Amino acid sequence: MTALAPTLQAFFADRLARQKNASPHTIAGYRDTLRMLLNFAWQRTGTPPSRLDVGDLDAPLASAFLDHLEHERGNSPRTRNARLAAIRSLLSFAILRHPEHAATISRVLAISPKRFTRTTVTWLTGQEAAAVLAAPDTGTRTGRRDHALLTVALQTGLRASELAGLRRQDVILGPGACLTCTGKGRKQRATPLTSQTVKLLRAWLHERRGDPGDPLFPASHGRALTRDAVAAIVRRHAATARESCPPLCGKTVTPHTLRHSCAMRLLHAGVDTSVIALWLGHEKTDTVQHYLHADLRLKEKALARTTPPGTPPGRYQPPDDLLAFLEAL
Repeated sequence: MTALAPTLQAFFADRLARQKNASPHTIAGYRDTLRMLLNFAWQRTGTPPSRLDVGDLDAPLASAFLDHLEHERGNSPRTRNARLAAIRSLLSFAILRHPEHAATISRVLAISPKRFTRTTVTWLTGQEAAAVLAAPDTGTRTGRRDHALLTVALQTGLRASELAGLRRQDVILGPGACLTCTGKGRKQRATPLTSQTVKLLRAWLHERRGDPGDPLFPASHGRALTRDAVAAIVRRHAATARESCPPLCGKTVTPHTLRHSCAMRLLHAGVDTSVIALWLGHEKTDTVQHYLHADLRLKEKALARTTPPGTPPGRYQPPDDLLAFLEAL
């Protein structure tokens, strides 16, 4: 066996688990990346992973793997950069244990993350959100579960993993009603609940029953939903909602879309961006700035406040159809 296998084992057991106390999500992400990298190296070189050495993970192989992710697997630049970060983390650990491969490893560490275009976020209007909430068949237990899940997602802005990880004990009703969760980066937070959501969750908890540690939104087998299952629930009911709400046809609705919708609702209500960041569990307030770019109405209000004296408010409108055509070119 080469030096790569014990180095890889020490990276997960010692570096990530013991020294950094990495979260299960981080460990799973690194595991998946390195598993794909070793399989790619096997297919490319014909050498089984157990016989690969640290020096075999060179810059040409890493670059080819990243191109494979982007062009053949269809991964976005964000995902590509996340995979690169996992590879760099392993090799930064390996270079200390195997300095004889320092030159090879340094060339991999010199690979830069890929720049990408930041698109505006997709969010649901009040009409669209209402159509999605009305989609589940509340005459069935599964439909009532999905309706409660969608309501919580739209009102609290929880991530898909946070929704899947909710337990019965995380719901605190009565005065100061809220949901508690442990989010990204192991940050614990409590999100207040509206009276409508409290009423809905009280009815669901009465029907759900069980122990405090049981999943709040269980799958049919009784265990917690996975992130993929939460995403499938949102997609399914969004597809149903498109039949009664045509504007939804132009939008891809995911659990993160519901999270964005929650943030935009708070922003329209005049809530400060620092409070929105705390609400969503962001570490930095800069993260929520892209919501300001997403809604043109907010920019138009700012424009109206800065209109020069004597100028009628509103946007410039060409006085003639032909001029309007030329203005649009």
